[in-house]
Amino acid sequence: MPEPANTRYRTTNWSDDNASLKRRGSLSVWFDPDMSWQAERAGKRGPPETFSDGAIQTCLTLKVPFGLPLRQTVGLVASVIEMAGLDWPVPDYSTLCRRHARIPVLIPYRRSGAPLNLLIDSTGIRFRGDGEWLARKHGATRRREWRKVHLAMDTATGDIRAVEFTSSRQGDSPFVGETIPRIVSCPPSLPELLSQIPAGEEIETVTADGAYDTRRCHAAILGHGAEPIIPIRRNGRAWKPDCPAATSRDETLRATRFPGRSIWKKWTGYHARSRVEARMNRLKLFGERIVSRDPDRQTAEIQIRIAIVNRCSAPGRAEIEAVA
Repeated sequence: MPEPANTRYRTTNWSDDNASLKRRGSLSVWFDPDMSWQAERAGKRGPPETFSDGAIQTCLTLKVPFGLPLRQTVGLVASVIEMAGLDWPVPDYSTLCRRHARIPVLIPYRRSGAPLNLLIDSTGIRFRGDGEWLARKHGATRRREWRKVHLAMDTATGDIRAVEFTSSRQGDSPFVGETIPRIVSCPPSLPELLSQIPAGEEIETVTADGAYDTRRCHAAILGHGAEPIIPIRRNGRAWKPDCPAATSRDETLRATRFPGRSIWKKWTGYHARSRVEARMNRLKLFGERIVSRDPDRQTAEIQIRIAIVNRCSAPGRAEIEAVA
């Protein structure tokens, strides 16, 4: 029997997508001359801040794509301000270093107006230790350390709506507003991701892999009025039906047994989870490791990367459909 032909796809808005890809390289996307550069008086005791949080985030945003140290970042920002014809002062590298540890990063995102369909996944990112080639050549050392990034992405807009940054020992199974919180110490991360969704937004489905097949995750998803799309772990058994989470999870177990796991994934649209994995790959294009060593600065660095990813998606994206 001949194998079925692979599905072909085509882009229906090629010209608009091509124009949006060009706009991503424009400096006007990253630098707004109309922004509030200098900080307003906060009415607190002590010397006021000279630069606003938006100014510091702009400097750090220009730092990340080019992988620049702080001193070179100061030079880049100064040249951009000069070309814009502005007489703004430029923060020195010590100011950027100090404010980097406590800046509330604003992550832009778009709302589709429809109920959210969230895709959740996590990945590891290295911040200390040997590279992959050296580890393969001579073996991994104890100095290799990692952090985990947990993301929740909206399928309608493609924007990352929630993020959590934890240690490498943090589990997948426990992100949104414009200001996303810092490191959280509780073990599972999925409930904390969902709790970052504003109360006024409805969540329709939450799709995650089998690592999130726990009572706490199912209960958190049902608590937000959403439907969990989580495959059962291998050799998973039925739970005692003592709560709505167990009942919902056992229905998924029966559906994956009859008519089968592959058909269940097609019915539920589980394969859309590959889109959040693609977002993880875009996040790592800024570097396979974190430059900062301080936990607060590491969190801010990851949040700035995510803000850049969302900003790149804002000009537009390709609309793809299957060709029969």
